[in-house]
Amino acid sequence: MHILFLTHYFTPESNAPAARVHGMAREWTRSGHRVTVLTCAPNVPHGVVYDGYENRLCQMEWIDGIRTIRVWTWLAANKGRVRRGLNYLSYLAAAGAAGPLIRPRADVVIATSPQFFAGWAGLPVARAHRAPFVLEIRDIWPDSIVAVGALPEGRIVRTLGRLEKALYARADHIVAVGEGYRANMIQKGVAPSRISVVTNGVDVDLFTPRESDQALRARLGLSPDTFVITFAGTIGMASDLRVVLGAAGIFKAKGRDDIAFLLVGDGALRADLEREARAAGLQNVVFAGLVPRARLPVYLASSDACLAHFRKDELFRMILPNKFFEDAAMERPILLGFEGDAREMLREADCGLSFEPSSAEGLAAAAEHLAAASPQERRRLGENGRRYVLEHFDRRKLAHAYLDVLERVLADSRRGR
Repeated sequence: MHILFLTHYFTPESNAPAARVHGMAREWTRSGHRVTVLTCAPNVPHGVVYDGYENRLCQMEWIDGIRTIRVWTWLAANKGRVRRGLNYLSYLAAAGAAGPLIRPRADVVIATSPQFFAGWAGLPVARAHRAPFVLEIRDIWPDSIVAVGALPEGRIVRTLGRLEKALYARADHIVAVGEGYRANMIQKGVAPSRISVVTNGVDVDLFTPRESDQALRARLGLSPDTFVITFAGTIGMASDLRVVLGAAGIFKAKGRDDIAFLLVGDGALRADLEREARAAGLQNVVFAGLVPRARLPVYLASSDACLAHFRKDELFRMILPNKFFEDAAMERPILLGFEGDAREMLREADCGLSFEPSSAEGLAAAAEHLAAASPQERRRLGENGRRYVLEHFDRRKLAHAYLDVLERVLADSRRGR
């Protein structure tokens, strides 16, 4: 089977969407399938093309057996509505033009959203290849952009909502990353039989327990006696990491210098948060910046606990955060600032403590509780987490479940011709 996968984000970018597509596609090629990824030059989060790449009309490379075709886009940092809109629309135009020219003809075309217009790019490409179109939904647009305050309710959001429903209707099948997403789409009129769930997961070979790197901690200014809580991910509006500054301020007021936060990653709000932390004299918040994905396990292993957090909003109750799986796979106890499905998952796995999203007081209390726990208790929580993700969220198993969906969609398409 030849699978053509349209995605705005792909390795060497290290965000969750890029990791999911890369992990799935790599496993499919290992299973003997041909995979072509149609993406753009790596540039997230600053809109600057990575070393070794160019933002040109078309370029091709092979990554782990995956033919990767990159098209030109209008580059933009991960902020600013107009420039980001142009970035999204330029991918729609470029991928929509290049996709039909790809040979050999694809047997199935997948387009993943976000961003929203990448999903729309997949529709004409699938029609040109006379292939079934599978729409992957990792984010509910436009609901999510309203939830984080990126766009206000109004005409633009209503238009995006109509486009969303039209895209759902035109897809031959939809793959959602959680049951909450599936329920949301069913509520919007999508037939349950047209939606399959393949959750996010983790590369359990990359994210595997190892010894703490004390030299790394020393370079980051973190002493061996400090209880280090690491957040690794996008520092943007959804993650709402001002909650970390609030908790750090509580510790500073108490005179506690034995608990620190390490923020690994980049995003639209990183510079603002760094300025605020400096202005408040929060020496217990360390910004490590963006690190290569292959190095991320070293940072997690050198932590005493990990943080997964999204701002408080009803929409985010359905999210199963990718960082949860990576943190758990590293046998780190987790501080979880989510409600809904993620909190239930934490309870089922028994691998950490939860607190109210966007509550600095809640985060501080949970952090103090975990720091006061015995090393044996923290080890127990960590081991529970890895055991849980190995059973339920091993990306290799999920990739094969996804393949089963694609093969079923392809068989149904051929019967219908």
